[in-house]
Amino acid sequence: MARNIQSLERAAAMLRLLAGGERRLGLSDIASSLGLAKGTAHGILRTLQQEGFVEQDDASGRYQLGAELLRLGTTYLDVHELRARALVWADDLARSSGESVHLGVLHQAGVLIVHHVFRPDDSRQVLEIGAMQPLHSTALGKVLSAYDPVAHSEAVEADRKAFTDRTVCDLEPFEQILDFTRARGYAADVEETWEGVASIAAPIHDRRRMPVGAVGITGAVERVCRDGELRPELIAAVRDCARAVSRDLGAGRF
Repeated sequence: MARNIQSLERAAAMLRLLAGGERRLGLSDIASSLGLAKGTAHGILRTLQQEGFVEQDDASGRYQLGAELLRLGTTYLDVHELRARALVWADDLARSSGESVHLGVLHQAGVLIVHHVFRPDDSRQVLEIGAMQPLHSTALGKVLSAYDPVAHSEAVEADRKAFTDRTVCDLEPFEQILDFTRARGYAADVEETWEGVASIAAPIHDRRRMPVGAVGITGAVERVCRDGELRPELIAAVRDCARAVSRDLGAGRF
């Protein structure tokens, strides 16, 4: 049987201790409650503090849960609620557009696909839930980068790789694309990530009007585009879907 990692067990116990109290705790309180030497407790606290999971009050020196831990918990809830709220609307979008639908959220430095509806035909397709997509070249990624400040920072600081001859990698034109995305309310990827493939995506907002994800369609360029331009009825369908999911999340009208 694999052995547990003691330092992780102690860190988890420390977080539970801080989560269970109504006040900040000092180093001595934490160490005595967990039966740890002060030096050991301080080392764990320092590491948790560096990662943002614990914060120390400057005046008292006492510790409390950090914003990063709370953000992770909120993200977990948001993603599950987002997927639940989007199920019906994503199915409707796939039927109306005739293309596959992806629901994506920011994860680390990319887009995590949390829901995927197959294109409604008999073609062979691969389920992409759990797959990662780049922020700078995909329609989902551009939407997140345009509306979510954290995603924007990740995209700007990343090594923006060229996947095709059409991929925009330089920072200034990339920022211009994000400005354009915000102005029109959706993003596109026409052979910027995969040859012969085009995508359209729009942002989803929650009750706080914060961007929590993006939904989009993906298909062959000849189906998504007409005469070299994105089909306006597909753009409208994607934006309507995003607005519907946002309303279900409590965002109201956009």
